[in-house]
Amino acid sequence: MTQAHTEYGDRATALGGEILRTVVGSGVHGIAIEGTDDHDEMGVYVEPAAVVLGTRQLVEHYVYRTQPEGHRSGPGDTDLVVYSLRKFLRLATKGNPTALLPLYAPADAIVVTTPLGEELRALAPAVLSRQAAYRFLGYLNAQRDRLRGVGRRSHLPNRPELVARYGYDVKYASHALRLAYQGLEVVRDGRLTLPMPAAERQHVLSVKRGDVPAVGDVLRDIAALEAEIRDRLDSGRTPLAEDADLPAISAWSVSAHRRHWGW
Repeated sequence: MTQAHTEYGDRATALGGEILRTVVGSGVHGIAIEGTDDHDEMGVYVEPAAVVLGTRQLVEHYVYRTQPEGHRSGPGDTDLVVYSLRKFLRLATKGNPTALLPLYAPADAIVVTTPLGEELRALAPAVLSRQAAYRFLGYLNAQRDRLRGVGRRSHLPNRPELVARYGYDVKYASHALRLAYQGLEVVRDGRLTLPMPAAERQHVLSVKRGDVPAVGDVLRDIAALEAEIRDRLDSGRTPLAEDADLPAISAWSVSAHRRHWGW
């Protein structure tokens, strides 16, 4: 029988210990286009004491996708990933752009929250650092390389239907442009605005809709934003610390686990 969906990890442990879940992806950025985008959510759960302290081993995340393994998600599909708190903090403190989203998601994008989840969101200023800006640049370059068909991941195909219609993969282009705008906000202002500010959001949407006919124009805009990010990082014109405040974050994590367990 054909598998109707994709699911792995310990569902009961993940959802039973969940402290936070928000919409991520295009929805939270404010750049979803009805009828073309799937629905993405990311959550965080506290593992049981037996997993953290004992010999029992579990996968540190739970995944549920409405599409079978290997099939691309499309309109109406849902992709959910729920990370253990320890794994989530590792990703977020290293500046993973997607892992930062639940910390900055607006109230109407919050699906699940608890007092510990609110405390986690309040840690956002301690989590964000210059490392995040570098990670935004890394993700930006990966999307741009896929758009141009170069680099070690050049074997990943563009979406042929988009190339046929617009002359280039407008999704890769819009993702790269979004990351450039958000990377600049992070390094310039020390925060991440979700959904994206109106002017930037409309520019990204115009690319995603195929309203910018020349890919060179998009690449030029991305390059200009990237140059400003690098200049601010190189000159120190940023409010961000070099690294996340790991002592404070670690102390909170220990406290959060103890309180969740009732210790």
